[in-house]
Amino acid sequence: MTQTLRRPIRIDIAVCTYRRAELDQTLLSLAVLTIPAGVIVRIIVADNDVTPSARDRVDAMRAAVPFEIAYVHCPAANISIARNACLDNAAGDFVAFIDDDETASEDWLAELLVMADTTGADAVLGPVKAIYGNTAPTWMQRGDFHSTLPVRVAGEILTGYTCNVLLRRSAPSLVGRRFNIALGRTGGEDTEFFTHMHNAGGRIAFAEDALVQEPVPEKRATVSWLAKRRFRMGQTHGRMLLEAAAGSRHWRAIALAGTKSAYCFVAAVLLVASPIKRHRYGLRGIMHAGVVSGLFGVREIEQYGTMEKAPQ
Repeated sequence: MTQTLRRPIRIDIAVCTYRRAELDQTLLSLAVLTIPAGVIVRIIVADNDVTPSARDRVDAMRAAVPFEIAYVHCPAANISIARNACLDNAAGDFVAFIDDDETASEDWLAELLVMADTTGADAVLGPVKAIYGNTAPTWMQRGDFHSTLPVRVAGEILTGYTCNVLLRRSAPSLVGRRFNIALGRTGGEDTEFFTHMHNAGGRIAFAEDALVQEPVPEKRATVSWLAKRRFRMGQTHGRMLLEAAAGSRHWRAIALAGTKSAYCFVAAVLLVASPIKRHRYGLRGIMHAGVVSGLFGVREIEQYGTMEKAPQ
């Protein structure tokens, strides 16, 4: 009896980087991943700096990482360019994205792959657990304002993020799809990417045990950083609503977002004695204000770029 041999499953792990020393820890966490039998892993590091500043760092790590590492220089300071470079250089059945300041749990990739195999989904998201320093406000740590989880609408995940995801490259909803260069310095490029993927029939699943961790730098552990991020998120959502809305629907969307924003701000005032609830409502009000801004066609604010990460 002839036994049919199953061909290996090939996975590219994509890491976009821009002047971050934390890249070493990310690569070291990938080096000790539990790899299922029959799976071949390759790592793609996309260096988004003007000069190839991460090349020497990557070369120094090759001996510690048991997988092939492909280094790609893709200037400059635009995360969409780096993400697209990863997609262009991917050759596996799947491509997984992880950020250059995150560390993966040992079972991260295996858990993503199991969920992809079980559900047949085009994209599988995992949770990102924020790790706070001692200087972060107590309410922020207790409320966990920086961790990332998918948002479900009527039980369905309609969009996603690139800080922890596995993509099935052959899926019709993903073939030829790329990140919007115009959003590469503001953020929101991943929200748009996954929303359009879902609208094209792509299914998104969630692997709750596919955990990665992300330290929260002191400069991000502030209300102002959270507020700026929430407002930009709202702008992205509003801009996408604007693309789909026409006539009276446009004005109804503005009225609804404005009402939600006002409600949240009032709730924040009434909950002044409860820091976690106050900030949660206040930040949500800021997000809805961003939706109104996006619906009026205001360009998203730039939150990332040369000032976000200092040279190392």
